[in-house]
Amino acid sequence: MKEFKTTRHFSESFKKEKVKMIEEKQMTVIQLSKIYKVTGTAIYKWIRKYSTKISKGERLVLEKESEGAKTIELLRLVSELERKVGQKQLQIDYLEKAIGLGSEEVGYDIKKKFVSGH
Repeated sequence: MKEFKTTRHFSESFKKEKVKMIEEKQMTVIQLSKIYKVTGTAIYKWIRKYSTKISKGERLVLEKESEGAKTIELLRLVSELERKVGQKQLQIDYLEKAIGLGSEEVGYDIKKKFVSGH
């Protein structure tokens, strides 16, 4: 039995939306191709037709985001998270010291009483 390939048509607004996503680096041509089962060639045609970043007759060159740029961004994120963890640790240390001083003031271990009071 012969299988027939169904022809799909994507609306102009759909194509424009996907081209915009590619231009804004929210999605790559490969990702779009896999998700919607569209050839890369078709997607590049959409880009040539609907891109706001290139003018007619201009050659389109799409590059992958460099690994170096990704690494720098990930290192920046790690640094930010380490800073936040450090701040939280300072808060914990401060609160534990306050509980210790409060325990001395009232004459019993507040932390022990609080934890066992559940």
